[in-house]
Amino acid sequence: METVSPYKEIIEVIKASGGDAFKRCYQCGLCDTVCPWNRVRTFSMRKLVREATFGLTEVEGDEIWLCTTCGKCPQRCPRDVRQIDSGVALRRIATEYGIFPPSVKPVRTVRASLVAEGNPLNQEREKRAHWAQGMDVPEFQEGMEFLYFPGCYLSYDPRLKKVARATVQVLRAAGVEFGILGPKENCCGESIRKTGDEEVFRRLAKENIKTFVDNGVRKILVSSPHCYHTFKNEYPEFMVRFEVIHMSQLLWELVRDGRLKFKKEYPLRVTYHDPCYLGRHNGVFEEPRRVLRSVPGLELVEMADWGIESLCCGGGGGRIWMETPKEERFSLLRLKQAVETGAQVLVTSCPYCMSNFEDGRLSLEEGDIEVREITEVLQEAL
Repeated sequence: METVSPYKEIIEVIKASGGDAFKRCYQCGLCDTVCPWNRVRTFSMRKLVREATFGLTEVEGDEIWLCTTCGKCPQRCPRDVRQIDSGVALRRIATEYGIFPPSVKPVRTVRASLVAEGNPLNQEREKRAHWAQGMDVPEFQEGMEFLYFPGCYLSYDPRLKKVARATVQVLRAAGVEFGILGPKENCCGESIRKTGDEEVFRRLAKENIKTFVDNGVRKILVSSPHCYHTFKNEYPEFMVRFEVIHMSQLLWELVRDGRLKFKKEYPLRVTYHDPCYLGRHNGVFEEPRRVLRSVPGLELVEMADWGIESLCCGGGGGRIWMETPKEERFSLLRLKQAVETGAQVLVTSCPYCMSNFEDGRLSLEEGDIEVREITEVLQEAL
């Protein structure tokens, strides 16, 4: 097949996006051995990097769209090739030319929704805070300790709205001062950036930053690891820096300091799934586990592939919006691992993971398991 982009353009785009490290690759193949795709189909990150070195990569197929940016290959790479940066650069070329295979075409709809309404779910901006109806959640005012930023999925998805409401109840039980900005907020932009749409990411980021600065925001409390990663690690590119705390981190502080006191037992066996963008990308592994171990009656057991080796749910890198055949869904593999532990509840702390696991439960052929976000467990124990 004829390549869409000439060698020079591919090299320059990759270099400009921070992907120039691909030239350090000596084709050892470690990236392929740890890639979760190779548990469900054949996929070679090594091949993509090799082709990109010579400007030969085609952008018309689905190969460049498979990476979930889970972080396993950069973690193992002995040459710091930075495969994610190179992969995103190739997606930028495809986005520029408007070339999307059938499985990726939903990203076009997502882009339009992000531009028009500030969220990827094609929901009205004015309804962004409707999840909090009847709870008297205050609007953030300068001087409050935290801006609580629930993110798009907790603001709009019917299942995940329950997580946002549980979060409010837990924060109130601990006496935490917080407010929300509702319709003034945009999507953090992390996932659309990973699909190669830098223009929309920068637009969303700049609007969010202006909103935060105008409202005197200093500390941002988030439920999504993707928001956490972007606010903490990517927004500083715009010469701003906020203190960003993931909910699981704050929960541990509240438990440790005696501000959360459990009144009920949670007499269930529980296993915890480490989200890629909280664990591998940002090193938050222990806080969620310490929180769960502090709940009376709860028995915590580990799955295969836990901690830094956690198996991706399949939702990162914009894959949450793309079509994945049932037989290629990592979430089903992960649910089977959870069932094998004998756990009654699978707990996580990421909306993408929760969404994929809730969908996957409907396809489980053997066993059953409940899916909970960590704040939901604490809310029940309170």
